[in-house]
Amino acid sequence: MRHARITGWTSCALALLASTLVGCDSAKQQNDTLLRENESLKAQLDDRNAALERADQERQDAIARAADAESKLQAAQAAGSGPAASSSAPDTSAFAGIEGVTATAKGNDVHVTIEGDVLFDSGRDELKAAAKKSLDKIAAIIKQQHPNAEIRVAGFTDTDPIKFSKFKSNYHLGFDRAFSVREYLVSKGLDSKRVSLSSYGPDMPLATKAKSRRVEVIVVGS
Repeated sequence: MRHARITGWTSCALALLASTLVGCDSAKQQNDTLLRENESLKAQLDDRNAALERADQERQDAIARAADAESKLQAAQAAGSGPAASSSAPDTSAFAGIEGVTATAKGNDVHVTIEGDVLFDSGRDELKAAAKKSLDKIAAIIKQQHPNAEIRVAGFTDTDPIKFSKFKSNYHLGFDRAFSVREYLVSKGLDSKRVSLSSYGPDMPLATKAKSRRVEVIVVGS
């Protein structure tokens, strides 16, 4: 009987030991898994921090390059060789605000575009009374700011063919309208020897018929 009890206790002890060992193995596996996961997370965090450091360094380098470029640009402009200092585009601001007039710089020339409907009635080449006010201002600006410049006056029309008019073609209409503008500018003091004429008729239309009908006063080499 005693032997049986000892054997029973031994079996229980062995079972408990085995259970403990199994539990220890399971805990060890869990610990190993957690360690691997921690190492993986640490590696990811290190990679992220390294990427952030590289991005910050690149940003700092870009700021430094921009500051250096700005410094060089200011130095060049101060020396008279920068883009702002060397720009030779003529100033067109004096023509701003004149009714029916748009002025643009093209190279060294100033193109003063006057809407045809502001200047003339349909199919006519006689200047409207209101148009003369705009031409007075244009003549005054040219005399003041470009007294020795060559002037070209060019007439343009829309593409509708001439049907019921004294003009044989749009080229004739464009020329006579340019002539009327030229004669008026000369009457206001521009040197007639410096003012030439041309007509492009319908050859250079713009986005609309109204915009296509125009006279351009071109101040050459401003």
